[in-house]
Amino acid sequence: MRTPITVSALGAPLTALRNLADEYGHLPAPSVSVSTLYPDTLVLTFYDDLAGFESWREALGVPSRNVSYGVQGGGRTRVLEAEAGYADGVVKLVGFATIPTVEEACSRVGVGS
Repeated sequence: MRTPITVSALGAPLTALRNLADEYGHLPAPSVSVSTLYPDTLVLTFYDDLAGFESWREALGVPSRNVSYGVQGGGRTRVLEAEAGYADGVVKLVGFATIPTVEEACSRVGVGS
């Protein structure tokens, strides 16, 4: 059994969140997560907003080569992940976006109409 963690042990990600809100308040708002499992990590998640992910990646100075790419959900969901050191902790960016089917992609560009 683990020893319970205190709120003060989450100081690094909570400080990072406060500082990021002050410094980058103009950027798109992500979903925010802090966990006792990773007490030094602030997770900023973007759902169907890869432009928001990219804005934060650039603001935090994460090189594009350090972004990992994956696919989940039977090939229907694109996943981007990146991390940056910030305020004595880690900020993890996660972006999810639906990958359109061929039919959806064609209908968006008017192919076949």
